[in-house]
Amino acid sequence: MNLRDKLRGLLVRLYARRVEGHLDHAQVPQHIGVIMDGNRRWAKAAGSTTVHGHRAGAEKIEEFLGWCSETDVKVVTLWLLSTDNFERPQDELVPLLGIIEDVVRTLAADGRWRVHHVGTRDLLPQQMQTTLKEAEDTTEHVDGILVNVAIGYGGRQEIADAMRSLLLDAADKGTSLEKLADTVDIEMIGRHLYTGDQPDPDLVIRTSGEQRLSGFMLWQTAHSEYYFCDVFWPAFRKVDFLRALRDYEARHRRYGG
Repeated sequence: MNLRDKLRGLLVRLYARRVEGHLDHAQVPQHIGVIMDGNRRWAKAAGSTTVHGHRAGAEKIEEFLGWCSETDVKVVTLWLLSTDNFERPQDELVPLLGIIEDVVRTLAADGRWRVHHVGTRDLLPQQMQTTLKEAEDTTEHVDGILVNVAIGYGGRQEIADAMRSLLLDAADKGTSLEKLADTVDIEMIGRHLYTGDQPDPDLVIRTSGEQRLSGFMLWQTAHSEYYFCDVFWPAFRKVDFLRALRDYEARHRRYGG
């Protein structure tokens, strides 16, 4: 590392400390959703392989959760694999599934996070389904950040699954379709989402410069704030995270009012 890079790094750390020192922890978002985008482009820019990019992105996760813990965030949703990602070539998808499985094991073994899967589990390989169940069981009583791992997740699929669950629940109770039509409301549907007992995301961060949701938590993000960051996910720094929190703190959330 040359002198110029050392100076740049020092300035970034000093700036991060300044931003962190001015944060109002009472205004920190309770639930942050993260669309971790840019692993492949980061790898390409570095002259490396796609698999290396995915591994670098995976290694960023625990560091990111540590920042969240320092700033009193309560819930984090990490979008690790979408339903659309199953269309990727097998030579990319198979290693990616293995990397994600390692992420889940690492989070569970850490002891600081409570792991919860959101997504359609039936789409996943049996071994990953087992790993997710074990992670949820072993971290069930952990008093730390609730970490939603969105694997095999799609926003439209979640709403379809919620409606299916709602209808099956009504059938089990012997509720007629006519009565259900008279009583169904937003709260009832919300209870059948993958995150039915959780607060909706206050802030959604997307890295890599893309400015779209791509189907991420379509129902829950109706009133969320969004922060789009140009940096690729493996290169996401604490200062980038703090800038997102500072930007969120400066906004006035009206909830349609």
